[in-house]
Amino acid sequence: MNSQTENDALAPPVTTKISLNNVYKIFGEDTDKALDMVRAGKTKSEIHSSTGCSVGVNKASFDIQAGEIFVIMGLSGSGKSTLLRLLNRLIEPTAGSIEIDGQDITKMSRRDLIEVRRRDISMVFQSFALLPNRTVINNAAFGLEVAGMGEAERNAKALLALEAVGLAGYADSMPDQLSGGMKQRVGLARALASEPTILLMDEAFSALDPLIRMEMQDELVRLQAEHSRTIVFVSHDLDEAMRIGDRICIMQNGDVVQVGTPDEIVMNPANDYVRSFFRNVDVTHVFKAGDVARKTQVTIIDRQGVTAAAALERMKTFDREYAIILGRDKTYHGVVSQTTLVENMRSGHSDPYRAAFLSEIEPIPADEPLSNVLGRVAASPWPVPVVDNSRRYLGSISKSTLLETLDRAS
Repeated sequence: MNSQTENDALAPPVTTKISLNNVYKIFGEDTDKALDMVRAGKTKSEIHSSTGCSVGVNKASFDIQAGEIFVIMGLSGSGKSTLLRLLNRLIEPTAGSIEIDGQDITKMSRRDLIEVRRRDISMVFQSFALLPNRTVINNAAFGLEVAGMGEAERNAKALLALEAVGLAGYADSMPDQLSGGMKQRVGLARALASEPTILLMDEAFSALDPLIRMEMQDELVRLQAEHSRTIVFVSHDLDEAMRIGDRICIMQNGDVVQVGTPDEIVMNPANDYVRSFFRNVDVTHVFKAGDVARKTQVTIIDRQGVTAAAALERMKTFDREYAIILGRDKTYHGVVSQTTLVENMRSGHSDPYRAAFLSEIEPIPADEPLSNVLGRVAASPWPVPVVDNSRRYLGSISKSTLLETLDRAS
């Protein structure tokens, strides 16, 4: 089994929650003619000049995975908010299919669509949109009240949602008694109260000051870790997208230009437009140790009967000064070097193989930011091993690997 196959076997199965296939949105009256033109490859300006129509979204096709935070970003007018609203048909698509859990919502009746919205989808906007004459708990329960839920049940659900965002103690307060960040938490609680599987968020934190905004980002990531909802988050802020997004969708003039993880986009931007977004990004804050670890070092399975001589021979065969010692389950056990093996063999040690372990080497967790790893790798005379949460070996980071990563991203 190769390393990629091993990683695939260990990864949880990927389930598609939302799937878009050739989705278009054209605003205007002569949409049929405009759709024919856009399919023929005409530009937005040509279509507008000929039909008066505006292309909001052009042939969007991608999947959103269950349980991920999927960020849609782009410049003003790129179509990101339009695309978000297509996902629950607040805006009707001109063409294409949008599937949620395998059901095409573009073909649903109004009644069925309303049921899907009530059961599966909640939305959070930039505006707090709190009702000033209602208490915090009544604001959080408002959507459930509109849906016809009884008072006792909706208040219980609203209180649980307020507890989730840290505002249970403010349930009886009025909105004007809250700070901006607290008001947005109430808006988030209102969205969570219906226990949706999908959360759509349109520039939800952009009205907050930078410190509170960061706190809300952390809160969202924490809530996601606890409940694993599918979150689609529109943002124009690159730092925000990189901070919270599992994957990022970059839009330009209605086109989906690129979809990928932050490190995929940084390392392989689709075009100059995408490259311009990430030109000044500090990649050491984007990448984790696991992203740059490479399985280029010799590995030796630590089992009964392994000798220093056998380990040394393997290292010489592959021209490596160091070897990573692993258990049968790929867990990290340690590192030996040719030098320490030879020294202990010459000294007549009773177990030169065990004595050769470099005890001072502590592996780096895979989720450690690369910014925290730079100094250690630079100062280390040997490649530094990287492990996952179960201490399974993922690879090592050498000085050359680190320099190559930084050079490619520059």
